[in-house]
Amino acid sequence: MIPSRRSFLAGAAALSAAVVTPETSWARRAARLGADWGLATADVETDVAPRPMRLVHGRAPADLSGDLFRNGPARFRRPGGAAAHWFDGDGLMRRFRIRDGDVELAARFAGTPKRRQEAAAGAMLMPGFGTLGDPRAIIESPDDANAANTSALPVGDAVWALWEGGSALAMDPETLATRGFVTHRRDLAAMPFLAHPRIEPDGRIWNLGVVHDRAVVWRLAADGTLEDAQLIDLPRASYIHDFTATDRHLLIVLQPWVRTRRVMPLVDGFDWVADEAAQVLVLDKADLSAQRLYELPAFGFFHLGDAWAEPDGTLRFDVCAHEDMTFAARGAREILNGVSIGAAPARLALAALRPDGRAELTYTDVVAEFPRSDPRRAGRPRRLTAHAALERPDRPLSSGLAVQDWVSGRSTLYDFGEGQISEEPVFIPRGDAEADAWLLVPSINLAERATELHLFEAADAAAGPVASWRADVALPAGFHGAWRAA
Repeated sequence: MIPSRRSFLAGAAALSAAVVTPETSWARRAARLGADWGLATADVETDVAPRPMRLVHGRAPADLSGDLFRNGPARFRRPGGAAAHWFDGDGLMRRFRIRDGDVELAARFAGTPKRRQEAAAGAMLMPGFGTLGDPRAIIESPDDANAANTSALPVGDAVWALWEGGSALAMDPETLATRGFVTHRRDLAAMPFLAHPRIEPDGRIWNLGVVHDRAVVWRLAADGTLEDAQLIDLPRASYIHDFTATDRHLLIVLQPWVRTRRVMPLVDGFDWVADEAAQVLVLDKADLSAQRLYELPAFGFFHLGDAWAEPDGTLRFDVCAHEDMTFAARGAREILNGVSIGAAPARLALAALRPDGRAELTYTDVVAEFPRSDPRRAGRPRRLTAHAALERPDRPLSSGLAVQDWVSGRSTLYDFGEGQISEEPVFIPRGDAEADAWLLVPSINLAERATELHLFEAADAAAGPVASWRADVALPAGFHGAWRAA
């Protein structure tokens, strides 16, 4: 049993009430979304019935068969009030189904209590990461405000829609119908379950659930069955969206963006503490009380790559490192208006934690977000990281795909061009070699106002897509996804 469940949830359940954006502001925002990359945060009004995507380039391999599940916010505005932050829109689960060279697209909103309340009221009521709540919101649990909008995790006979501050939401992988929140044990109901679980090659799932300066460390079997859940204290109340792991250790990176005030919305309680170092808390998977704390130069981040251990005991992980967290605090609010605040994009960097306690962070010149690698090598030595690329301060969304080789130091880049918004790549192993793999990348074609899907050879991403498909609908930018082979 985890002690003090009520006090642990207090931070997530302290959801304040305030009037949301008025109708005039909603209309003004909606009117500004027609230009350029504003399509990435446009509203989807209804579910998207299954429909074929048309092959517009190349030839699809007949032996690639599976489903790419992707999640992201897709409804931000209602006439009576709007969300104030990109991270607070309603989750839309997308499924790209590939069979015999053909692709079918379907999408369905997560059927959350949040969405049901807001549909009935005709307004976005619930508080969130950057949105204040409306007095009409009925909130008895963190899951009443759960947007289920950040990531997708195929588990057993379901696909889970993941959020930061509450339970995973189970959905049917065939119909995308909502089944309900996942409760692993009665005393664990509504416990936070982060959107970035770490999955071992055998399928075991590790995750965190974070509120303020405490975390639940989750360990699940490959089918989603609970194996263990332990409460730990953290050195400080950093914003944690992601963590990483080797085969033997969990690495929790504590950036100097620290929650100093328990106010709502959540983002307003964080301060960038410029004179603080970044910390890395290393936990032994076999004994969570066995811990080491490292320090690195200050950086902000959303996303980490899989970690690994060198033969000499050095632990390494890659990170998409920001100068600070201006984008989370301000940029992700303004992006809903189709506005860029000019924040510097993240750069790819490699951290090394030495057995003697030293730690270094080495930056590349590569602009990067959404790092992904070979799932068969999760927590083990590897050389490749695929990631979204070519984000600029005046356009805070990617338009490229890149693959970093950490052994050679070479970065291979493909530029989709100004007319595309490229999203997170997914690594699909094909042969035994790490580079013998597919990379599957969704994008938004701005000129065609259409969602596209592109298939690349991981060994030669610069050559461009092997095949590309186009839908007859444009979906807003998603955040994260996962592949399930058929």
